[in-house]
Amino acid sequence: MDTTATASLAQTLADTAPQASLSILDLATKGGWIMIVLLVLSLLALYIFVSKFLQLRAAGREDKYFVERIKDYVIEGKTPSAIKLCEDTNTPYARMIRKGLTRIGRPMSDVLVIVENAGNIEIGRLEKGLPILATIAAGAPMIGFLGTVTGMVRAFFDMANAGSGGVDVALLSGGIYEALVTTVGGLVVGIVALFAYNYLVAELDKVGGKMETKTMEFMDMLNEVH
Repeated sequence: MDTTATASLAQTLADTAPQASLSILDLATKGGWIMIVLLVLSLLALYIFVSKFLQLRAAGREDKYFVERIKDYVIEGKTPSAIKLCEDTNTPYARMIRKGLTRIGRPMSDVLVIVENAGNIEIGRLEKGLPILATIAAGAPMIGFLGTVTGMVRAFFDMANAGSGGVDVALLSGGIYEALVTTVGGLVVGIVALFAYNYLVAELDKVGGKMETKTMEFMDMLNEVH
């Protein structure tokens, strides 16, 4: 057989050889029960992010003339109308100022304490769920790594059981790459959850800053009126 025929035969064999492919779905299904845990964590993280995003966006709505309108009502002696405005506005800073309005007539230090306590309660409500998201961000990679370790143990156990009969390299390498899938999944879930957590914390800080500003404006208004 000449060189040309040999090259032609090699090319034909290469063209007809089955081509291995690997999709994301294939990887996910080969990760075993650990991937199910990671899927549940990813769905939980998504739910927390969406719900907190909507909550913080609503909390961040700001009426620049809110305190001025409250001031007008207080000057006119229409405190119930001012309280009604707070209830209609229904934002964290409005609920905080409402508490202060119910204490008008008491010493200013008492009013300030009531407003600050109400603000802390509102911040606590907005923070609810964030620790879970932070736990997912930190825990998902570790869970994925756990899946890799158990998969590697299983792969080397199979190799040890092969004994003197020889090791199927394809089977061993397949077991190893399947074990590594969980690490990839854990890192993906953890990284996305970490970015989501940091974004929500930044938005929470913005809302907290607005609440502090409104507190100062409200107390200044009370000092002017009384």
